[in-house]
Amino acid sequence: MNVEEIIKTDKDLNLQSKSIIHLLLVQNKINEAMHATLKPLDVSLQQFNVLRILRGQKGKPANLSTINERMVTKMSNTSRLVDKLIAKDYAQRTTCEKNRRKVEINITKNGLLALENMDLAIQKAERDLLSNFSTADLEQLNHLLHQF
Repeated sequence: MNVEEIIKTDKDLNLQSKSIIHLLLVQNKINEAMHATLKPLDVSLQQFNVLRILRGQKGKPANLSTINERMVTKMSNTSRLVDKLIAKDYAQRTTCEKNRRKVEINITKNGLLALENMDLAIQKAERDLLSNFSTADLEQLNHLLHQF
């Protein structure tokens, strides 16, 4: 991926600028691929992330704060994401009888089944996106990115 060619500039970019632009272009490519992968399954990337968080609770309920803390992309509309998953019968919300302000969210059986299909689709997209990289390349990339 030639950054200068993509952004159509004749100017020589400094290494820092070039690196940031490169990362942004890669991020956009990955986001587009993931969104396109999940679109036929009628779920957004953020909804997929919430479902994975709920599955990771292993049957224990989560609250909105827990979900938001674990989101890959932090956002203030976690409640709306959960509402959409509830409407699809992928999640359920219960209010604690002892403390009405405490709301607990669980993944449903339908949510777990749907998530299995989503996992397969995402795994294929990941393989496709990273097909030009060897295992050693990916290990090096992760090592470099860990420095952020």
